[in-house]
Amino acid sequence: MSLSTQLPLLVIGAGSIGERHIEILQSLGYQNIHVYRQRMLPLRNIQNESVHCFTDFHEIEVIKPYATIICTPTAQHLAQAVECVKRGVHVLVEKPLANHPEGIQELKKEAAQTNSLVQVAYMLRYHPLMLQLKSIIDDKRFGNLLSFSTYWGEYLPDWHPWEDYRDSYAAKRELGGGVALTLSHDLDIVSWMVGELPLRWQRSYNYRSKLEVNVESGASFLLEYPSGVTGAVQLNYYQKVPKRTYELVFDDAFVTFDYFQNKIIIQTLYGVETIEEPRFERNKMFRQQTIDFLKNTTLSSTASLTEQYLRESDVILKMCN
Repeated sequence: MSLSTQLPLLVIGAGSIGERHIEILQSLGYQNIHVYRQRMLPLRNIQNESVHCFTDFHEIEVIKPYATIICTPTAQHLAQAVECVKRGVHVLVEKPLANHPEGIQELKKEAAQTNSLVQVAYMLRYHPLMLQLKSIIDDKRFGNLLSFSTYWGEYLPDWHPWEDYRDSYAAKRELGGGVALTLSHDLDIVSWMVGELPLRWQRSYNYRSKLEVNVESGASFLLEYPSGVTGAVQLNYYQKVPKRTYELVFDDAFVTFDYFQNKIIIQTLYGVETIEEPRFERNKMFRQQTIDFLKNTTLSSTASLTEQYLRESDVILKMCN
């Protein structure tokens, strides 16, 4: 089933990620795009006349959007998602789903009653090299996956140089900030690759950096899965020299994925193999995620998919709280 490009679509929040989603929807041909904002500020990269912006949330009763993409600060996600699914609107919500797990069951109940899809936007699942790693694990190309270690360190003030990082949601507890939730992509992607949710975990937070934030700026997680796979996830946004790597140990290989170099290196007793993606464009992950989301909304029943996304997010939020 193909969707009409005239379907009313809603984007909630028009910061940098909101504008990215608007651009993607427009590139896919969708023309009836509405944008809810708390303040009527000019858009940075989108022609203001190409979308309909409004500040009264109740206007969605008139718009009756088919689907919405939620791009507001983390602490607002859950309440906005509930309000949308109550009205039968399909929801793609930027990660993480919320800043705490309370309320997920209400969202699940409301979504089931209206057959509304709730999908969480962990776009890293659409990275071509992550898909290669997933295939290597599932096909047991090098035997069983035994353990993994991931590392993601960047410098928060460098993310959006045009704004004061101290005002960003990532820096404020009351907005759902903190490195664990903000960079929870890695907590999601490792479980997605392993193919199951962790059975047990341990967590430690680091507050030692000089960043002017009231949240943790470093986090370390130890994970244990039902299959026996173990792993470590390290996150920080106080590191001025960026590094983002994923190391996987198999029965017969040691595999490293360097995100910034777009390169997988496979080492075995018989040699070294390199898989590269030199023409990788980050925006393609978001684009494919949007295509996938809109396709999923056409399923006769969205309940099982929604339940899967909410179950995964529930575990991530419990790990971070």
